[in-house]
Amino acid sequence: MNMVKTGMLLAAMTALFMGIGFMLGGEAGMLLALLLAGGMNLFAYWNSDKMVLRMYGAREVDEAAAPEFVRIVRQLAANADLPMPRTFIIETDQPNAFATGRNPENAAVAATTGLIRMLEPEELAGVMAHELAHIKNRDTLIMTVTATIAGAISMLANFALFFGGSRNNPLGIVGVILMMILAPLAAALVQMAISRTREYSADAGGAEICGRPQWLASALKKIEQGASRIDNEPAESNPATAHMFIINPLHAHKRDSLFSTHPATANRVAKLMEMAGLGTSAPKRPWG
Repeated sequence: MNMVKTGMLLAAMTALFMGIGFMLGGEAGMLLALLLAGGMNLFAYWNSDKMVLRMYGAREVDEAAAPEFVRIVRQLAANADLPMPRTFIIETDQPNAFATGRNPENAAVAATTGLIRMLEPEELAGVMAHELAHIKNRDTLIMTVTATIAGAISMLANFALFFGGSRNNPLGIVGVILMMILAPLAAALVQMAISRTREYSADAGGAEICGRPQWLASALKKIEQGASRIDNEPAESNPATAHMFIINPLHAHKRDSLFSTHPATANRVAKLMEMAGLGTSAPKRPWG
């Protein structure tokens, strides 16, 4: 059901992009927007991991550079029956993490220096298990493509005023102004819906991978507290990527509302503790 809902939301995002093209240039504009969306998706498919990692200045590490972090990821990947992803560290005090890549064979996980310093090893394992669940569910491609289209919609809307005077524009200048306001908002809402759909699933999957839901629950509470008071400048400059992180890196309202990129942390923690109470997770392999 989640995959169906996500597919519908991605279709809505593409339709919105085509709609902007129609309002700017009629049928020709809509066709051009469709071709552009297809080209962006193809580019994102092959380059999503490089784009996002470069955007955040991520540094690839191995067991010599970050032994405990890489060891944790390696053991969790074995628990999840996944290939070992490339491991990266981002130099920022804000505790956070994300995964990217077009498929499990070409995936990467990234954690901030703030995250590694703040969390206990078990909590770090819970976070990285969550990111590996995203990889296993193939959420990483969906979320990166969404970020690409959302960013393009915002860019196109910003240029609308310059091209809105075309005789092919069926709505005139009033329609252009409305589109400049409403199109980025609609894109953000679809983007948020996709993120919220996948986060609960990744929480549950991560709990199964590490075998201890309470580790992730404890980590989420610490990350939310840190992210709410420590800036993440690259994320603030690129808000279209905010939904990729385990906790919203932007200083926004942390509540389970239409305008939140992530489900409320309290709700996520409650579901994880319910899993722990029911004993529904057990590690496939001994931990440690």
